[in-house]
Order: sequence, then structure tokens, then C-alpha cells
Amino acid sequence: MAVNRPYGDNKRIGAVRKRSQTQMSNGKWVKRDAETGRFMDVKSDKQPFKGVRKEAR
Repeated sequence: MAVNRPYGDNKRIGAVRKRSQTQMSNGKWVKRDAETGRFMDVKSDKQPFKGVRKEAR
């Protein structure tokens, strides 16, 4: 995961590591673990995850 400094300010600087996201055919975004390739989470709305890199289509 990304490092938060200064600690306690609830801000993330940079992207979340070892994660990527891709858009499904229904328009929702799904998060994937880069190490195993397994899908982890699906967004309920049609906005992408914040701070997670997008896979090339």
C-alpha cells in the first residue's frame, strides 16, 4: 500500500501498489491484485477507484 506522511492527515500520496483496475462490459470498475491476478472488489457505481492504476485495454 502507499505510504501516508505526515501520519494522521488522511491523505495518500501516489498510487496504491500491487493493484490495478479495469472496466467491465457493464461499465463498472473491478480491482485486481497484481501478484495473483484475482479480482478483489467491484465498485457499485460507475466511477473508477481512486489512486489505483488502470490496465491497458
